[in-house]
Amino acid sequence: MSGFNLLHLITKSQPVAQRSCSLPSGLCRTKKTWPVSVSQEELKNRLTPLQYHVTQEKGTESAFTGEFTYHEDEGTYTCVVCGTPLFSSNVKFDSGSGWPSFFDLMKEESVTLADDFSYGMHRVETTCSQCGAHLGHLFDDGPKPTGKRYCINSASLAFQPKSAISSTPTADSKAANSSLSDGKAEL
Repeated sequence: MSGFNLLHLITKSQPVAQRSCSLPSGLCRTKKTWPVSVSQEELKNRLTPLQYHVTQEKGTESAFTGEFTYHEDEGTYTCVVCGTPLFSSNVKFDSGSGWPSFFDLMKEESVTLADDFSYGMHRVETTCSQCGAHLGHLFDDGPKPTGKRYCINSASLAFQPKSAISSTPTADSKAANSSLSDGKAEL
């Protein structure tokens, strides 16, 4: 019996299912193998010191201090490093933990999970699947329907308000507007 499982036996808490990294080989990615690569120099110039510490050094902001902890606007939370859409405001909830919490992802493949045994405990680390930025951790104590709680540092997130997202013209809306301006509507 591993020390990890023995600890759970003694404390009578439920063990968290240990998962291997999401790569087929079971190996974790390194900074050099992420699809989006940004130089450390560029990140140091573009990000705040806290954003850099959280996303690149696996740091954590202090509880109840993050910009998005009590944020309630409608929109999309994205990775502060590469802009990948991660969470919708529709799945954000107040977990009382002091960090923004979400119970589901926009796309399953937008976040990579990895085992984290730091501080003498097992947690599941969440990172952006495109650039490898550390986001936070995943816990199995969230609300229904998923039962998941993505506990995410505000410093690793950016926010796009719903009004900004919906006002960005898409290819379909541009085509519809051009056909209406010609006085001809396609049905």
